[in-house]
Amino acid sequence: MERSYKEAVKHRRSCYAITNRSPIGEAEIEERVRWTIAHVPSAFNSQSSRLVLLLGEHHPKLWRLVRETLRGIVPPEAFAATEQKIGSFAAGYGTVLYFEDESVVKDLQERYPAYAENFPVWSAQTSAMHQITLWTLLDDAGLGASLQHYNPLIDREVSRIWALPAAWRLIAQMPFGAPAGAAAPKTFLPVEDRIRVFK
Repeated sequence: MERSYKEAVKHRRSCYAITNRSPIGEAEIEERVRWTIAHVPSAFNSQSSRLVLLLGEHHPKLWRLVRETLRGIVPPEAFAATEQKIGSFAAGYGTVLYFEDESVVKDLQERYPAYAENFPVWSAQTSAMHQITLWTLLDDAGLGASLQHYNPLIDREVSRIWALPAAWRLIAQMPFGAPAGAAAPKTFLPVEDRIRVFK
């Protein structure tokens, strides 16, 4: 679709009803993931973000893991609603997993001790920039997505199943697919209450 940057950001929504279809091919999805990891900035040019793209059988495998993990935690009488929610994510085309490499963060803390307490905060900000950038790129391609946080409940099994480095800390999960319907409209607080301009 290739909207302007402002229009693309404005159009992006949380889309929970997704399907196992995509208006673009897997190579183009992967290209958007690679573009994001290459071009999104980071504090001290740390490049601490790591992305994992789950397609094919890997996508529902993740959501089966989430479902079974929650089955052991959620009371049985409430599990049907949880299972339905997880099923809506599993119905999608793929999932992006967002990680931060803690070895990078620790190295920066050791090299710049005056800023040590700030590096975890800056790492979180770096991840957030990757999340909104890729989310917007997927939306602009016609894919619906939402941001989920089942970590740290699933962290150990995700690392084990996909043989990921121990230093990679899971931050968020983004299931995506062709939208099954329109996303809910956004609501906005008054802009005037959220900005101060001094001239």
